[in-house]
Amino acid sequence: MKILIVDDERDVEDLFRQKLRKEIRSGQLELVFAFSGNEALEVLGSENPPQVVYVFSDINMPGMSGLEMLEIVKSRFPQIQVSMISAYGDTENYNKAMKSGAKGFFTKPVDFDSLKKEIAALQGEG
Repeated sequence: MKILIVDDERDVEDLFRQKLRKEIRSGQLELVFAFSGNEALEVLGSENPPQVVYVFSDINMPGMSGLEMLEIVKSRFPQIQVSMISAYGDTENYNKAMKSGAKGFFTKPVDFDSLKKEIAALQGEG
């Protein structure tokens, strides 16, 4: 299962690779990274149909916000599940994300046990 992680902080890549290394090594997961909303849309648009089944995106990024990217992804690729992540567990961002079609909402630091459960649930649907 291919997952796209979108965050403008590059050290997030190391964190995700470390926390999900067992799943990556076993071939359960393939991680792809984008460091902006625009880059994420390029990644998704580069494959037809996209191989990515799940996008995990930060909300607060320079340029296109995660919420703006979410709306575009859901309109262009409705089959892709998207969860948002924010350093702030604020209700406004949560409500916007859910209204725009987000599957889940995480706050930083990411609870990887919850994330793994969400990924497992997606794999069960597949």
